Formats: sequence, C-alpha cells, structure tokens
Amino acid sequence: MYKGQEITVIIPCLNEEQGVEQVLRRMPDYVDQVIVVDNGSTDRTSAVARAFGAMVIREDVRGYGRSYKTGFRGATGDIIITLDGDHSYPPDAISYLVEAFLHLDVDFLNASRFPVRDSHAMSFKHKFGNLVLSVAMSLLFFRWVRDSQSGMWVFRRSILREMVLESDGMAFSEEIKIEAIRSRNIRFAEISIQYSSRLGEIKLNPWRDGFHNLFFLLRKRFFRGRPA
Repeated sequence: MYKGQEITVIIPCLNEEQGVEQVLRRMPDYVDQVIVVDNGSTDRTSAVARAFGAMVIREDVRGYGRSYKTGFRGATGDIIITLDGDHSYPPDAISYLVEAFLHLDVDFLNASRFPVRDSHAMSFKHKFGNLVLSVAMSLLFFRWVRDSQSGMWVFRRSILREMVLESDGMAFSEEIKIEAIRSRNIRFAEISIQYSSRLGEIKLNPWRDGFHNLFFLLRKRFFRGRPA
C-alpha cells in the first residue's frame, strides 16, 4: 500500500523468463498485487513469476490487448500500474510515477519514453514510427500525447468502467489513452521516464503493427462502432 492506496502491477508476458525475473527483483515492496499475464509462453515465464510471488494468469488467446483485459479482471488495487516483462520500462520509476500521479491529481498518467536517453533502447525506425502515430493520434483526438504507444501507465482502476476497450492487439496501447482523453470524467497527464533496451526476443513487427495501429486510429475516430 502506498499512501493509503492499494497498488496492482500488471505485466503481460510472452516468453519473457529473462526479463520478468529482473522486473520482479526490482518490484517495490509496497506493491500489493503483481499480476503476470502469461500469453501462451513456452519457456519458464510462469515458473519464474510464481517464484517471486506474482499471481500468474494464463491467457492462451494471443494479443497484447487481450492480455491486459484479462489482467484487469484480476486486479484488486485502487491504482493499476502497467509495464512490460522485457525490462525496458523501469520498475524503479514506480514510486516516482505514483508520486506524480497523486500530486497532479489525475486519473490516468502516461509514462512517455521520450526523449529516449539510451541510444540502444530504440532504433531510428521505431522512433519515427512512434512519432507518426503520436502526431496522428494527437491530431485526430485534439489532445497532444507525446507517446501514444507507451506501455507504462498509472491509472485508477475505477475508470475502467468509463472505457470501451475492444482491441486485442498492439493497438490497445493507444486505445486506452484515447478512451482516457475522450472522457470528460477522466483527468489525463503525461510524464517522461527512462526507457532501456529490452531483454529477450523482440516480438513487435514494426511495419505490420505500425500500419495496423494507424488504421485503428482512423477507424476509432470516424466509426463510433469502436473497432476491434
């Protein structure tokens, strides 16, 4: 518990036994609940997570968004914090982010990876792709968001009932931010963090996922049926 708030951390994983061990080793003691969503791993991800006391939820239907929606159903904390299992997002920043979240008195805090200080953490191609998607999202939804693709967020669990989250894939990252900035009842802010090189195999396909996310933004903006 942190200043009277119960904290849940959710980590989606697909074959991340190396990275998730380092993430869980650095998890702050005040975190009340750690959920590792194992999205069909064939390595020791689940065993490593359980060894560090995490709750492991198996989700065999592949998808980044699918993993998070499964994790949300198991969360009990007042505040939910997300990060990847590849050790690219800093567990050490959790206290900094929660302090900023409480100080700013917001409901959703996005952890921006920019400016990227570690030259090895993100290629020029990924930086450019992120810039295109972030500018597109900002123009379409009339709110500047510096890092629309960030996977580290801090938010009140109660706001999930305000959101319609349908994407099961990588577009989920931008969708949850769109839902936050669209709602008049959700206060949104963004703050920079240190982003590092990942551990383990890269799962992202930059061209496929980038174009899919761009088309998702257009459908989300112009078709109120909310694309999956």
